[in-house]
Amino acid sequence: MKIIDIINQEQMSLSFEVFPPKKETSFASVRTATEEIAALKPAFMSVTYGAGGGTSEYTLAVAKNIKEKYNVPMLAHLTCVSSDKETVKRRIVELKEAGITNIMALRGDLTPELEKGDRSKWDYVHAVELVRQLKQDLADFCIGAACYPEVHPESACQRDDIKYLKEKVDAGVDFLTTQMVFDNNLFFNFLYKLREAGITVPVLPGIMPITNANQVERAIKLSGAFMPQRFRAMVDKFGSDPSAMRQAGIAYATDQIIDLYANGITNVHVYSMNKPDVAKGIWDNLSAILGKNFLE
Repeated sequence: MKIIDIINQEQMSLSFEVFPPKKETSFASVRTATEEIAALKPAFMSVTYGAGGGTSEYTLAVAKNIKEKYNVPMLAHLTCVSSDKETVKRRIVELKEAGITNIMALRGDLTPELEKGDRSKWDYVHAVELVRQLKQDLADFCIGAACYPEVHPESACQRDDIKYLKEKVDAGVDFLTTQMVFDNNLFFNFLYKLREAGITVPVLPGIMPITNANQVERAIKLSGAFMPQRFRAMVDKFGSDPSAMRQAGIAYATDQIIDLYANGITNVHVYSMNKPDVAKGIWDNLSAILGKNFLE
């Protein structure tokens, strides 16, 4: 099933993102974790590609396993940083054979080596180039892309960032998913600016449950996300107690999601980090909400 069709149902839904193992010896544990999350029967699940594409060979294996065992619609990531035209053609064939019709087209995270390297020789330097290729070869596929409510780290300003984002959407993107946000007001403000710029495709807010104080620094580094005072207070109060921090982190993420639903956002994407206990904690907190249609 295509992700855009799920979104267009206009019913409140929750999806989860997982990542493939870094090496083959870790595949069994990753498979177990991702299967436990799939057993919750989310609206869909996405599988990342890994920084620099280093774990790309396992992305399809994880996605295919979940789809076959749990019939959960899958969104497979594909990045520019490790993809030449031949690689993309091969991935397309593999995805079709697996019955997966959703691709998240990304520039991808750069490793230190790639940051210093010559990008001019890449077949795809920017995600928009990958989107154009995918739409040309896969007219029947659903294409997703990423967006940054707090500006892409390499953009000079938000105005330029939104201009480049519109180029991606005009190239054929069906929906957008944001980088992690911890303040819903930033998301709503960003959404308003996108609509004002003529970007009308659905935008899914990305929610990252922070259940370990050590995750905070990494989250800021990856996304440059603004941490509101009430979030910082939570980490200061409970960060030294793992059990309390886990519970508080799940509660904070749940509160964000409820606020999004209450204000008209129907689809929320959770960066579950292969943590089935965290995914289940959020799912259980929303079970009555997701079990009923309050949109009528």
